[in-house]
Amino acid sequence: MEKNIPYKTYLNEDEMPKQWYNVRADMKNKPAPLLNPATHKPMTAEELSAVFCKELVAQELDNENAYIDIPQEILDFYKMYRPSPLVRAYCLEKILDTPAKIYYKFEGNNTSGSHKLNSAIAQAYYAKKQGLKGVTTETGAGQWGTALSMACAYLGLDCKVFMVKVSYEQKPFRREVMRTYGASVTPSPSETTEVGKKILREHPGTTGSLGCAISEAVEVATHTEGYRYVLGSVLNQVLLHQSIIGLESKAAFEKLGVKPDIIIGCAGGGSNLGGLISPFMGEKLRGEADYRFIAVEPASCPSFTRGKYAYDFCDTGKVCPLAKMYTLGSGFIPSANHAGGLRYHGMSSTLSQLYDDKLMEAVSVEQTKVFEAAQQFARIEGILPAPESSHAIRVAIDEALKCKETGEEKTILFGLTGTGYFDMVAYQKFNDGEMTDYIPTDEELAKSFAGLPKVD
Repeated sequence: MEKNIPYKTYLNEDEMPKQWYNVRADMKNKPAPLLNPATHKPMTAEELSAVFCKELVAQELDNENAYIDIPQEILDFYKMYRPSPLVRAYCLEKILDTPAKIYYKFEGNNTSGSHKLNSAIAQAYYAKKQGLKGVTTETGAGQWGTALSMACAYLGLDCKVFMVKVSYEQKPFRREVMRTYGASVTPSPSETTEVGKKILREHPGTTGSLGCAISEAVEVATHTEGYRYVLGSVLNQVLLHQSIIGLESKAAFEKLGVKPDIIIGCAGGGSNLGGLISPFMGEKLRGEADYRFIAVEPASCPSFTRGKYAYDFCDTGKVCPLAKMYTLGSGFIPSANHAGGLRYHGMSSTLSQLYDDKLMEAVSVEQTKVFEAAQQFARIEGILPAPESSHAIRVAIDEALKCKETGEEKTILFGLTGTGYFDMVAYQKFNDGEMTDYIPTDEELAKSFAGLPKVD
């Protein structure tokens, strides 16, 4: 072990960030605004308040304030599981025989098992503060639904979750954790909403998508008094709350006297990636430092690497605002054999703008290679990683091996978003040799792109 570099670096409670960081304040090119799907004009705060909590709407639209105070009630909740550790992966470095120094920020030390709790408690808090009865949401692999269920139980709010049908069937234990915390969980698309019925008529037998589940959750929220909709990724407000990951990471590195060269995060809708890179990206935007940022997405749902940068519906039912993002089309439904999470058809508008401005890179990886990295990491570092996190592990290993070839002593940071103990069906398929890779064809993507709305 290197002198003065411990395996794990923790901040003290009094060193934990007291403010979230809003990267949009430092962006020269701001993310494009959400558009009203009927008028194609920017959504107003009043219009958004029919769907989201008022305070969250203010955060969603704030492009100017770099730092926003974290309410004391949220800080008190954070202290149950934060600060989270910055871990030096000495064992992995040794096995890879690389001169690279590998660190990961581990977000799995809470009951929900992932980073999603960082925003769940914030959104539930603002809903409670507004006097609401409850919230609705969607979830894919289940981390977000689990986190929100936990936050709502803590604050005494009702929680209605629409879970992508294929995940509902493949991950029953994640579903049962949500129910244990008091949430109702409905497989999506369902017959309980008008938009769900419509999707089932048009796509009989569909295994669902996050876009479908979002449509159902929004319908219930807007048709039920005292409820609002909350979202676990994509939105500006979510990246804001998740910035606590990057802020803690940056503070821990400063404590060690170390600076990362490469920062890697898995990318589905953008919550973890945006939260991890935001404070470092702020330095890059202000010209204070330079970093190489790499977004890693599944080859079966490659919105960054094969998507179009365009306005699109955030949901399959086309009831939500239009967002300008890298997208595969709101009608895109990932293959049922895709087991690695990160299933959303689009990407955060903030991250999409940064990517379009060439401030970050993106790569896509096949799921068998992802699970190979997950297995290797579990055997060497002793943590069973979530499939989503394992996308970042895959590329971190690849970058470390490149350093082995070149002899460069790069310092690599990646986000370990959570644990994979509720993802054992996917691990079983991999261990049994039954997991296959599916990459959508250009023809399939073209068909999905054809449904993009025409926006002047």
